[in-house]
Amino acid sequence: MYSVSKTPPPLEPGRGARRSFATWRAVMALILREMSTRYGKNPGGYIWAVLEPLGAILILSFAFSLMMRSPSLGNSFILFYATGYLPFNLYQVLANNVARALSFSKSLLFYPSVTWVDAILARFLLNALTGVLVAYLLLSGILAVIDTRIVLDFMPMVASMGLAMLLGLGIGTLNCALGGIFPTWDLIWSIATRPLFIASAIFFVMEDLPTGVQDILWYNPLVHITGMMRAGFFPMYSPQYVSPLYVLAVALISLVMGLILLGRYHRDILNR
Repeated sequence: MYSVSKTPPPLEPGRGARRSFATWRAVMALILREMSTRYGKNPGGYIWAVLEPLGAILILSFAFSLMMRSPSLGNSFILFYATGYLPFNLYQVLANNVARALSFSKSLLFYPSVTWVDAILARFLLNALTGVLVAYLLLSGILAVIDTRIVLDFMPMVASMGLAMLLGLGIGTLNCALGGIFPTWDLIWSIATRPLFIASAIFFVMEDLPTGVQDILWYNPLVHITGMMRAGFFPMYSPQYVSPLYVLAVALISLVMGLILLGRYHRDILNR
């Protein structure tokens, strides 16, 4: 017998471009939906995205100014805590929102034109852009109010914010998968990471701690992100412990693991 080989049909011209356009259209639709859901129904809307971190920074600054004469770096409590809190807040907001991307858009993910990747990408883009804008407005306002001459180094500042976004995406994607597979994971993660706010060098600099404590906290990637951010605002501060490659490795490994798990189990997660 002779077998007749069948050649696959040629790819339709422009199919990849149309799929890419459909993906971005779905992402934009999800972004607009979340903007109207989160900010459109609340009085003040986007103003709360600025007021919440501003209130946290002011409270921290006031509380510690009563106990200390000066911060560990510089003369401004507000600037010191802002440079620690804002990159941490950017990471935390991204990680929390990306982790809930599938549950937030679950009703829409049953449509063929919307994928789980669209849901994650939409939440990441919206919260990343919002977080960066809020950080820019607050830091610019603080620098204008304290009226001090500071020589800024933008490279460590950009690296800090970029790594905070990437780490938030990686941890959020991994938690999105684990939370969908194991229902109790969200509770376990919430309890395990509560000390992060204290252990991420927001209230101090690493050099003020004993060597043994520094060795333990070094494995917290947020400590490196905070150190890079402060190096951009305080010229005399040069944190030797900072390792951008370590933060990058943690973020990428988490992201790849999360994508693999979601690619394998996303249907099971959506059908629960």
